[in-house]
Amino acid sequence: MLSKGKGKIMAETNQQIIDEAAAALGDLEKVMPFDARHLLVIGCSTSEVRGSRIGTSGSLEVAASIYQAIKQIHDRTGVRFAFQCCEHLNRALVLDREVAERKNFEPVTVRPVRHAGGSMATYAYEHLADPIVVESIRADGGIDIGDTLIGMHLKPVAVPVRSTIRKIGDANLVMARTRPKLIGGERAVYPEKETSGVLHE
Repeated sequence: MLSKGKGKIMAETNQQIIDEAAAALGDLEKVMPFDARHLLVIGCSTSEVRGSRIGTSGSLEVAASIYQAIKQIHDRTGVRFAFQCCEHLNRALVLDREVAERKNFEPVTVRPVRHAGGSMATYAYEHLADPIVVESIRADGGIDIGDTLIGMHLKPVAVPVRSTIRKIGDANLVMARTRPKLIGGERAVYPEKETSGVLHE
């Protein structure tokens, strides 16, 4: 049993994680206003959030805090989420069956667990209404917490999004949105809304 002091510290830490994740999602929403058509990929190493090396000390409690922030955004905007598993499941993804079927994502047969899938994907699988696992998606944007490498699941073209939040817990934070490809040559004309985020790197 935790002492009152340790319990208070853990509660404060969990609230900090919730607040940081919510702030990061808010910054992403500012550049790509969310609605039910959007699908975001979430990659998260709960080990890195806790200050450990990725894959070494996953935490369902940390996953629960991040999931709470994500659910609040979903409930408010309708945006949908896919949760990336760890490398042991080839970075497959957990999402709602309805979303997978609507987008024609191919399902696979596996159930993520903490040591083969990761804590975040495991928590999502246990708390989504009708979870399913798929091998790959084409997400409209995403959040990478702890250098989990979500790029393989983003649509082209990915555009980096800078947040006021640089870390969640001790984990590095990287975010991206995507935009349609620009096609054509020197005579092509592009709608301003499609080019507003084009970066010259």
